[in-house]
Amino acid sequence: METLPFEIGETAHALRRAFDRRAVGLGVTRAQWKVLFKLTRTPELRQIELADILEIEPITLTRIIDRLEEAGLVERARDPDDRRAWRLHVTAKAQPLIEKLHAIGAELVADAFSGIDPKDIEITRQVLARARENAGRTASINRAMNQ
Repeated sequence: METLPFEIGETAHALRRAFDRRAVGLGVTRAQWKVLFKLTRTPELRQIELADILEIEPITLTRIIDRLEEAGLVERARDPDDRRAWRLHVTAKAQPLIEKLHAIGAELVADAFSGIDPKDIEITRQVLARARENAGRTASINRAMNQ
């Protein structure tokens, strides 16, 4: 059981690397496609919110957004509630690229999980969701005890 977190991490790493190999010709880095995916799922995030979600430093995200903006894939808009902040969204120009990235992801998932019973996949999803929930609860309790 003690190696299970390591195995989960290694599996995630293998999937990311396989995705990178398949997406190499599209001209975006892993960091850039992570930003595009997150903004597609959650548009109009503030830069600071996105940095927190992606667990990267705000200055690092600023550089990534700068490059995506220069490529015409992301736009910044002033936050109407805080003039110091920016809201981010993907552009229409980014949509074909995002569709290609989604297709690569779907193909990767089909290949990676081929031969695995869909019932086993669903059980795995439920177990992982419960583990995330338990880990989040434990982190909250530890933070409260340290205050």
